[in-house]
Amino acid sequence: MSSVLYDTPGPRAKRRNVILSVVFVVLLLLLAWWVWSALDDKGQLEWSLWKPFTESEAWTTYLLPGLGETLKAAALAMVIGLPLGAVFGIARLSDHRWVRGVAGTVVEFFRAIPVLLLMLFANEVYARSTDVSTENRPLYAVVTGLVLYNAAVLAEVVRAGILALPKGQTEAAQAVGLRKGQTMRLILLPQAVTAMLPAIVSQLVVIVKDTALGGVMIGFTELLSERATLAANYANVIQSFVVVALIYIVVNFLLTSFASWLEKRLRRSKRSTGAVLGEDTEINPAAIPGTFGTGENTGGGG
Repeated sequence: MSSVLYDTPGPRAKRRNVILSVVFVVLLLLLAWWVWSALDDKGQLEWSLWKPFTESEAWTTYLLPGLGETLKAAALAMVIGLPLGAVFGIARLSDHRWVRGVAGTVVEFFRAIPVLLLMLFANEVYARSTDVSTENRPLYAVVTGLVLYNAAVLAEVVRAGILALPKGQTEAAQAVGLRKGQTMRLILLPQAVTAMLPAIVSQLVVIVKDTALGGVMIGFTELLSERATLAANYANVIQSFVVVALIYIVVNFLLTSFASWLEKRLRRSKRSTGAVLGEDTEINPAAIPGTFGTGENTGGGG
């Protein structure tokens, strides 16, 4: 079926696509065989190197505690960064120039700085200017760096999601007497959340992965740094990298799967309740809190 953006491939294009797919699969299998052979030649496939991961000590002493610290830092950064990003994203749409200017300066500033630099700077600030203990300082620094950078990125996601909505939504809200704050809270944000969710989830996955920077540079005992300790004790560097990579894949897969389920639930809820407004949708003023209905809906009597 053809459309403006897509033409149904003809017989020649279908044959070409099949050939390219077969070639890609063959090359992928050859690459996998080459990697397997190289590891086998160097003795990296011996069972003794993989055996520690079948025993509880490697998990209870190294991997699970490291994973717990990773999830703790990521969860704190998400809980703080998401609402902070929403606030700055909405502030960038303010009618007041000074509010837009301050919010825009903050967002662009922290978006331009590498998250690792923010972590290092925060670590030095906590070390020289606060009473944060040495034990807790890496966690504080990692969370601070993640919040500052990702809140700035999420602010742009929120701003873009709101601006992507049809202008008719705002005009309809204004026509029934909604103030801008009510329009944002009752009309725009509920619709924009569903559209923004994939980009937000992508950024949350980045937060989980970026916790590893703290382990490499400032001694945060997260999953990747605990992997290094495990590998030093069991002499299985490649094997530990493979296992940790699989853990990251599982964690991020669960996060994206939950987000997909939530997005589908939100879409079903909005379809069933009529919360998503199209440009031709008629708004009932009496159904919106904080507005006045028409003469037929008011209780005025004569």
